Amino acid sequence: MRILVTGGGGYIGSTLVRLLLKKSYAVRVLDRLFFGPESLKEVENKIEIVKDDVRWAPPAVLQGVDVVIDMAALSNDPAGELDPLKTLEINHQGRVRIATMAKQQGVKKYILASSCSVYGFQEGVLDENSPVNPLTTYAQANLLWEKEVLPLADNNFTVTVLRQATCYGLSAKMRFDLAINGMVLGFFKNGKIPILRDGNQWRPFVHLKDTSKAFSLVIEAEPALVNKQIFNVGSNEQNYQIFSLAEMVAKAMKVEFAYEWYGSPDNRSYQVNFGKIKRVLNFNPDYTPKDAAIEILEALKRGDINPNDKKTKTVEWYKHLIDAQAVVQSVTLGGNTGGKIL
Repeated sequence: MRILVTGGGGYIGSTLVRLLLKKSYAVRVLDRLFFGPESLKEVENKIEIVKDDVRWAPPAVLQGVDVVIDMAALSNDPAGELDPLKTLEINHQGRVRIATMAKQQGVKKYILASSCSVYGFQEGVLDENSPVNPLTTYAQANLLWEKEVLPLADNNFTVTVLRQATCYGLSAKMRFDLAINGMVLGFFKNGKIPILRDGNQWRPFVHLKDTSKAFSLVIEAEPALVNKQIFNVGSNEQNYQIFSLAEMVAKAMKVEFAYEWYGSPDNRSYQVNFGKIKRVLNFNPDYTPKDAAIEILEALKRGDINPNDKKTKTVEWYKHLIDAQAVVQSVTLGGNTGGKIL
C-alpha cells in the first residue's frame, strides 16, 4: 500500500513517516521543505520525496496512491496570523485541492490532519458533536477544510477528520513553540519554565508518536468505521491547565519549580472528550508529558538539538524567510540579467 503524506517533513509528519515505514508501507512525501530536508535525511533512501506545494503540485503526485494523509500547512495559531490570506490559501484551499485531486485519481482513503483548536474557547468538556468556535486564522482554515472535504466522501472515497490535541515530544524536525516542549527548553536555557498567561487555560495534549498511531489506525480500519467521521485525537487524562502542566513538567525533570510568565493572556481554553476514538478504534496513548519532558531534556543535554536554532520556532523561521525574500528581491536586477543576483 502506498501512502502519500503531505507535509511529511514536518514536526508530526517526519515522525509519522517513520512509523509508516516500520509498518512496511510505501511512503511518498509531498513537502515544500521550508525548514530544510534534514528531518528526512535518515530515511530519504527509503521513501519518495516530491518537493512541491499543495497549491500547485500536479495530479501525477497522486498516481498509484492508496491513502492520503494531508497535513501540509502553515502550522500553529501565531504563524497563521503572519499572513492570514496566505494561511487560508495553503491550509484551506491548497488542501481542498489535494483532496479533490485524490478522489479524481482513485485514492481510496483521505485523512485530514485537523486540530482541536477549532473549539477555541468554551466551557465544559467538548466532543465531536459540540459547537466549534475557531478564534484564529489557523483554526478557521482547518474548519473550512473539514466542511469542504467531508462531503466528497462516498463508498469509493473514505474521508476521515482527525482533530489533534496540542502535540508534544521529540521529533526529527523539532519544535519549541509548543507548550510542553517550550517549557523544557525554557528550563534548559534559563532555569525557569515559561508559562503563557494566565496559566488557568485548559488545553488537551497528545504525544506526536500517539497521534501518528491514530493515523495508522485509520489507515487499517474498515471504511464503514471511519468514513465521514470526525475523531478527536488524545485522551481524557491529558486535559491540563497550563500552570498545573508546568508543575508536572518540573517534577518529571526532577527540578525545583521555578517559572516566568510570558505573552498576553491566552483567550483559547477548552477541554476535550476523546471517548469516540477509544471506543471505535481502540486508541490509547502510550506516552505522557512526563515521558516527553525527560526525552527532550536528555536530547538537549546530549547536544542532539541546537536550543538556539530558529527552525525550532515556527514564527521566527517564517519571519526569517520573509525577510530573506525581501532582501533578495531588493538586490535582484531585472531585464537582461534574468533576475540573477550575481
